[in-house]
Amino acid sequence: MPMIRLTVPTGALTDQGRARVQQDLAAVLLRWEGAPDTAFFRAQAWSYVTELPEGAQKTAEDDAPRFLVEVTVPQRALSERRKAGLVEEATATVLSAAGLPADQALRVWVLVHEQPEGTWGAGGSVVRYADLVALANGQRADA
Repeated sequence: MPMIRLTVPTGALTDQGRARVQQDLAAVLLRWEGAPDTAFFRAQAWSYVTELPEGAQKTAEDDAPRFLVEVTVPQRALSERRKAGLVEEATATVLSAAGLPADQALRVWVLVHEQPEGTWGAGGSVVRYADLVALANGQRADA
């Protein structure tokens, strides 16, 4: 199942952005993963925001806020085209949540971590990619 984590300096998001960014990023991830838009799959798309204390993030150049989006998905869940779309849309989502223009996109890094087959477990069992695909296909048929 997909997981997305945004690491951000405290205060770098607008109030409205902070209130929405987790759900927005989870929706972006599900869309690019191709998961059905059902309550079950939305509940499995975990989204975290880790806020760093003031002064915890800097570059060699300045201390303007930078944003790190880490996405964990099963291996083979995202084609190269889907990864590119995910990176682009996640970047735009974070910029919007921070109230920053598109020309600040280099402040957002997106790392896609692909979890190898057999190394992801949930509900006390190993979750296999083929099982997720079958479940998604069954949920689409029921929708």
